[in-house]
Amino acid sequence: MKRIGRGLMLTSAGRYGPIQPPPGPIRITWMGHAAFEIVSPGGTRVLIDPWISGNRAVPAGYADTARYAAAATRPAAILVTHPHTDHDGDVPTLARVSGARVVATGDHLDQMKIPEGQDLAINIGGLQKVGDVEIHAVPAMHSVEPGRALGYVLRFSDGRTLYHSGDTWAFGDMALIERFFHPTIVLLAAGGGRAGEDPATAAFVARTYFHAQHVIPMHYGSLPPPFATQQEVAAAFGADPRHRLLTPGKELAVP
Repeated sequence: MKRIGRGLMLTSAGRYGPIQPPPGPIRITWMGHAAFEIVSPGGTRVLIDPWISGNRAVPAGYADTARYAAAATRPAAILVTHPHTDHDGDVPTLARVSGARVVATGDHLDQMKIPEGQDLAINIGGLQKVGDVEIHAVPAMHSVEPGRALGYVLRFSDGRTLYHSGDTWAFGDMALIERFFHPTIVLLAAGGGRAGEDPATAAFVARTYFHAQHVIPMHYGSLPPPFATQQEVAAAFGADPRHRLLTPGKELAVP
């Protein structure tokens, strides 16, 4: 596009159009474990797997449920990958406090007893939309009861995408997640132990399947051994220049 006057650009097709402002940042805050707060370029606030009551890595301000009732920090949606306490244990309370819509499989929503009118059921391949964020459900390889485990891809209005893997091991259909959604940011389980892929496997997944600009390991440092430590994750991902080791409570803004 070529600027041709105040407030106008000449597009490659030869048409005049308004100057589009640059997209705002995607704001990412790790709350420890697999819990994240994501704020879209348009300001929609989303929580993913917000385990706060037993999460020893959660920052103090994020452990206070009053935070999620305050207008400035109230989520529009809570996404839940699967029915294990370290992912869904605080969701019913946070839903009641915040009024947020809760996205999960239908049987999982029934189990959590989400307040009427706040449930948004989804299944693999499904889509829900909250604010300026499209929420796509994708597979994860993890045993659960009821239902099945999910990952999520968030698509923002500027076309960028964020993939949260949920608890999983490596599986071939990750290639389809890359092909369909081209994640800009990947939040990848890397804690090992009894929960899923270890740091070395997660680093292999990042190298093999994803061309993301940022790879953020998660699900480590919040539970005792044999779950991985930050040092073990850093060693596994050290050769990948895209990896970001986040500090819980410190926001990363992706421009």
